[in-house]
Amino acid sequence: MLYTIGEMSRLLNIPASTLRYYDQEGLLPSVERSKGGIRMFSDQDYGWLKVIECLKKSGLSIREMKAYTDLAGKGDGSLTQRLELFRSRKDAVKEQIEDMKEILRLLEFKCWYYEQAIQNGTEDSVRSLTPDEVPEQFRLIKKEIDHTWYI
Repeated sequence: MLYTIGEMSRLLNIPASTLRYYDQEGLLPSVERSKGGIRMFSDQDYGWLKVIECLKKSGLSIREMKAYTDLAGKGDGSLTQRLELFRSRKDAVKEQIEDMKEILRLLEFKCWYYEQAIQNGTEDSVRSLTPDEVPEQFRLIKKEIDHTWYI
């Protein structure tokens, strides 16, 4: 099946301008054009774009995605290099996930903190809690930021 740029844009939930940019940067080597010059995307292009978007979201730059595109164009001779790239991105994403878990823990703590302050009518009631009075899942956070935890 073939898709217009608008249809592909909707399928992937990315702007058509991004698809045009990817094409201009050489990230879409197999996109065909109609006789009128309109980009026509195939199901294979859809799969390729899902990979490109994954790489983008994992932190790769356009230049690095172009290098991947070039490697893929080399066929089997670049399998090891492509595997290394994906392993590297996987490790980076795992690290980002761990960082985000820490951020989420602090956000959850601050939500609890302000909910308690609102419920009690004052921050002082929460600020004065000892670590043992704080819910267990937040005790470590309180110890880590004890001198500024009311910020």
